[in-house]
Amino acid sequence: MVKVLAINGSHRAGKNVASLLSTVLEEAQNLGVETELVELSELDIEFCLGCNRCLFKPECKITDDDMSVLTAKMLEADAIVLGSPNYFCDVSARMKNFMDRTRPLHMVSNQLKGKIAGYVTMSGLDNCGAESTADMLDKFCTIHEMTVIHPRPEGPVFSRVVSGSLMAGMKDGAPLWRKSVEEDPCAPAMAKQLGKDIMAALTK
Repeated sequence: MVKVLAINGSHRAGKNVASLLSTVLEEAQNLGVETELVELSELDIEFCLGCNRCLFKPECKITDDDMSVLTAKMLEADAIVLGSPNYFCDVSARMKNFMDRTRPLHMVSNQLKGKIAGYVTMSGLDNCGAESTADMLDKFCTIHEMTVIHPRPEGPVFSRVVSGSLMAGMKDGAPLWRKSVEEDPCAPAMAKQLGKDIMAALTK
């Protein structure tokens, strides 16, 4: 059974980043593919110790947290979709900690090599760090030698990445706010396209 795994690096489970990831997964579910959404905020993942054991063996010194379970899910998955909010022009602290803990999957051999990958991100404001967050997610997937999908709907280009925003414009010098990413005119459509493109890559 083909499996698509989504990993949410937001501190707020089930909110805007989760909504975008769920939109991606719905496309896979429509084709009968197994999907799973993991919330990092609900897991106990310790910080990397910097002990460098993984430079010599594909293993981590830390064995009493939830990272080993998540690692098994990643190795089992055919496609991995990452999601992170942009808080300060980069991925969240939870997502970065998770990235650091994937070193055992990379330092001796790239165990995620060849898997299909995608990502989504979410910001409060427009033009305020979302692209650098997306670039970090892209770089992470590329370093692991995963095949990164960059969604492209038919018709005019309206976005480079799946990037939601809560900013709905300006009035009297102050931002206007959306209630959720579902009101964003671009991000849900891009997330849906990402799901379609991931499935197209998986079924080639």
